[in-house]
Amino acid sequence: MLGGAVALSGIAGCAKSDETTPAASGGTIDKDAINFVGLYGTSGAQAELGKEAVDGLRLVPALYGGKLAGRRLEVVTYDTQEKIDDAVRRTRESSSAGARFFFGGLLSNVALAVSDETNRAGGLFATAAGADEITGKECRSGTFRWAVATYGAVQETVRRLAEQQPSLRRWYTITPDYVFGQSLLAAAKEVFRARGIEHVGNSFHGLDATEFSGYVNNAVAAKPDVLCILNFGAQSTTTIKQAVSFGVKKKMTILLVWSGGLSQFRALGADTMEGIYAGAQYWHTLDTPENKRFVEAFRREHDGANPGYGHAVGYATAKMIADGVQKAGSADPAAVAKALEGTRFAGLTGQETIRAQDHQVVRDYLLLRGRKKSAMADDDDLVELVSRGASVVPAERTGCTLRPLGS
Repeated sequence: MLGGAVALSGIAGCAKSDETTPAASGGTIDKDAINFVGLYGTSGAQAELGKEAVDGLRLVPALYGGKLAGRRLEVVTYDTQEKIDDAVRRTRESSSAGARFFFGGLLSNVALAVSDETNRAGGLFATAAGADEITGKECRSGTFRWAVATYGAVQETVRRLAEQQPSLRRWYTITPDYVFGQSLLAAAKEVFRARGIEHVGNSFHGLDATEFSGYVNNAVAAKPDVLCILNFGAQSTTTIKQAVSFGVKKKMTILLVWSGGLSQFRALGADTMEGIYAGAQYWHTLDTPENKRFVEAFRREHDGANPGYGHAVGYATAKMIADGVQKAGSADPAAVAKALEGTRFAGLTGQETIRAQDHQVVRDYLLLRGRKKSAMADDDDLVELVSRGASVVPAERTGCTLRPLGS
């Protein structure tokens, strides 16, 4: 991504696996090494994405021959279950033991808490969580976000679809009632107002919800042109399955704004996915040099399988920070942060830029559509690319004033 890495050849013993150390429930910080600490929920509702992210993270040490700035590079991972208390506790323990580089936070509320804790400890945190606040009013000097934020995801899905199909005038939303969902909904309402779209209703639900048929029925009763799904992970998978079982695809267009990518599409299956629009941070067939290298390396280590969104998250966030260490020639977090600011590099989605003002990576977000089963070239050829583009909140509108490291 930022360049300078050696070719990937076998993933040797720089990453501490769950089989050799209790990484999922503890792990060991090596004071003589540079430790990359993965804080992902590898059990619970986000387990599949969390496990993918850990696998992606573990690919990175071999890119640098197992060393950065003259020191061994180690990976230690903890299962946070995507719970704030667990994630913050692991951050504190690891910081006290000498770790300075952290990755994780699949859920925005978890990412915000880890961002604050890491910054106060003087470390760096790289995340793929979506809430605009992460690089907005809650931004920190020690936090970098690789994922496109909720604003950009909505612009590149809701706005794009509305432009492509102007007859879609009535929209209904289903939204998780926490910071991530609220950010998506606010961004969607901004697009609705700008384009004169009628927002015919919204259903909020909690993070622990597992049944969505009532919300789907509410949507059907409102007779929208589009069912716009703003939840994530297992909740969005269940929402779509229930909507399709109720015949919703025959009555309206379905748009999932923030998908889990390949693993989610596999779980839904080709018949369910056909014709559904989905926003995505990553897709394995992207024709960029860095993505081709990543896919080749992943397939080599995983029996020819294709990487998914979670794999890309773990890999891209860790490689971004590793390249910053290499560029700085130092493992000092302040030096690494300074080295990263304003950097333009060849990333998984093409040219990507780390905006200095708020540490948001500016890059493309994808709008995909489920293929017909008869058109699939292989089992993973579940979607086609409709459009792609980069949309970010202008720096002057983010509300970001980077809080200094150590505060």
